[in-house]
This record gives sequence, structure tokens and C-alpha cells, in this order.
Amino acid sequence: MKEDTAFTVSQKEEEKSLPEKSSGFLKEGEAGSEEETGKDIFSSLLLRWFSLHGRDLPWREEPSPYHVWLSEVMLQQTRVEAVKGYYRRFLSSLPDIPALAAAEEELVLKLWEGLGYYSRARNLQKGARLLVSQYGGKLPESAEELRRIPGIGDYTAAAIASIAFKERIPAVDGNLLRIFSRLTACGSSMKSSAAKERARLYFLERIPDPPAKKLVSEARARYGFLHDSRDFSDPGNFNQALMDLGSSVCLPNGTPRCALCPLNRLCAAHRLSREEDFPVREEKKPRKIEKLTVFLLRRGGKSALRRRPGRGLLAGLYEFPNLKGHLSEEEALSSMKELGLRPLHIRSLPAARHIFTHREWDMIGYEIRLDELSPEQDSLIFYENEEIEKKLSIPSAFSAFLKEL
Repeated sequence: MKEDTAFTVSQKEEEKSLPEKSSGFLKEGEAGSEEETGKDIFSSLLLRWFSLHGRDLPWREEPSPYHVWLSEVMLQQTRVEAVKGYYRRFLSSLPDIPALAAAEEELVLKLWEGLGYYSRARNLQKGARLLVSQYGGKLPESAEELRRIPGIGDYTAAAIASIAFKERIPAVDGNLLRIFSRLTACGSSMKSSAAKERARLYFLERIPDPPAKKLVSEARARYGFLHDSRDFSDPGNFNQALMDLGSSVCLPNGTPRCALCPLNRLCAAHRLSREEDFPVREEKKPRKIEKLTVFLLRRGGKSALRRRPGRGLLAGLYEFPNLKGHLSEEEALSSMKELGLRPLHIRSLPAARHIFTHREWDMIGYEIRLDELSPEQDSLIFYENEEIEKKLSIPSAFSAFLKEL
């Protein structure tokens, strides 16, 4: 990829202002103007890069507290490109906190269908209802107060507080931890609470204070910074700049794009040519593989679903009936008869696989047509296909079988 020449030339000019013997990192206990200059350069380089290369995302168009909250919850464990459509669809149906609080849970889950981790949607609505009953339908403005809302943890609270309310607090997620580990060549696991606290303090020290506006305006005049509506002293921009840097330059998988990084001269891992050694990776435990046989039961133009238990994986969601193990056609028909059902015809369906965080489902399936006189089963509910597609939330784990309707 061609290097961004317009940026790197200006960057070299900015680097001239660094003290000649300073790497941007000082030993513990050192202080003084050199340290302060290094921190100012850090934020200036980062925020200028953001003004040129920050992503245009729908939730940044109008970063109201509700919009930031919704986007941050959707983005947990989900790719940005996948979230965009869901975000717009969700807002068109539930445009504010009172609307979310008043909605039927089934609608919230249907709008969430395909994003996975449905507890996020339930907590989002639970939080909205608490906000309506105790906060006048508005999110509190501090990270400390935000953490009291169901489903809002340290990262999400910091993201909302910094982006929507301009609180000076770093939003430490996987991107920031990875950037910190490379900038400092940190040999500790980023999963440890001690490393996370070090990263938090590191970035907190580098968030520009409001007086930095004067410093940045001088830098604009000196180095030709482009005019941009983004406030260079805004802590939300600082956090979003690091998020974008982590997603597009300081990559989690594969080789980081160090030539395009505005902080490459300040990076210890880059100076050591050990970028891919950080962050230190712990050995992952292998996922548990579970074999399932999924049934698409048809009766009189309707298909059978059942609800999963209220606790555990995919809690309370609808699913196609299934049994553990891979059953042969004969075993599948026998299991239906044991339930008191009367199978008339069976057809094998394509196999499917779904990967969760810590487990994997290896699924085969059968479409079984039942006699219309088959007795009712308490655990099975037969729905019209149109109702399943438009109103009920089916986990993406069963998407391959949903296509067979």
C-alpha cells in the first residue's frame, strides 16, 4: 500500500520538536518539560491523524448519549461493518430511551436478531427502563454514575462519558490495550488487572486538557494542520482516535501497518522490530465441540419451535427442536415417535457449524413432515413461516436451517 506522503512529511516536521535524546518514554520518576513535551506530541500526532483518517460512522454523525450507548453495546464482540445496518434499523424503530423502555422484549430481540449475545439487548432494555424510572429517561453524565446502569461496565461507561459528555477518561478496550502493549513493549498479559490499570493511567496522562486548545492552534499555524470540526482537546476524539488506530493500523491479527502509524517513532516495539511479539498472548483453551441434530418439523404448513431455558447460552430465545449427537435417519424417526409424533417423510438437510466464544456446534439436520393428527406437545409451538421470519428472534446459530423454511 502506498504510504500517506502528505501525512508523513508533516509528521517529520513535528518530530523535530521532540527533544533530541527523548524517545517519548521516560524512566519512572523522571519528570519535567521533556516529559510534558512528549505527552503533548503524542496527543497532537494522534489527533491530527484522526482528523485526516478517522472513520465516518453513523453513530458519530450525532453522538447523543443514547446513540453512543447503543453503538457501544452493539460493537461488543461484533465487527463495525456488521453493526451499521443493525444500528440504523434499531434506531428507526426505537429512536430514544423511552421508546426502548416501553417496547415489547420480543421486538427488541427481533431487532437484535443476528448480532448474537442477546443478553446485551436484554440489558440494554433493562437499563432503559431503569433510566426512565429513576433518571428521567436520560443517561447520567459521569462514568461513575453510568456504571450503575445494567449492562454498562467500565469500558462502556468511559466511552459514553468521554464521547457524549466530554469527561476526561480513557475508554480502555482491546484496541487501547494492544496499542499500549506495543508502545511500551509491555511483557505482561493484557488480561491482567495490573496491566489494564497501567494502560488506563498511561492514556489518562496523554488526554489533552482543555488548555491544550491553545497549544493545538499554535501547532496548526506552525505545521499547517487541516481545519476540522473535531475538537483536538475533546477526550471523546482522543478515545475514538485510538479505537480507529487499533482497528486500521495497529492491527490485532497479522502485521501492523507501522509505516502509516502516527505514533511509530514513539513505539518501543517498533524500535525493537518486535511489533508482532506484543501483546503477549496466552495459550487459548480449545473450544468444546458439541454435536447436535436439528429438526425442522412441518405440520399443516407450520413449523415447530421451542423456547430455550431462561438461563445459560441463548437464554429464552426460540430454536428449532434438537437433540444431542448426530442421529441417523432411523434414529431421528424413532426419536419423533418416542415424543408421540407421527412422522410421514424425512429429508436430510445440509450440515452446519456455528462457533461461539468457548464452544462450537457441529450440526446435522432433518426436515420431517408430520401427520396433521399428531398430538400437541407442551414444548413445541407451531408457527406460520411468515410469523417466524418477521416477529420471532431465531439465533444466528440456526440460520442455515432458517433458510430451509
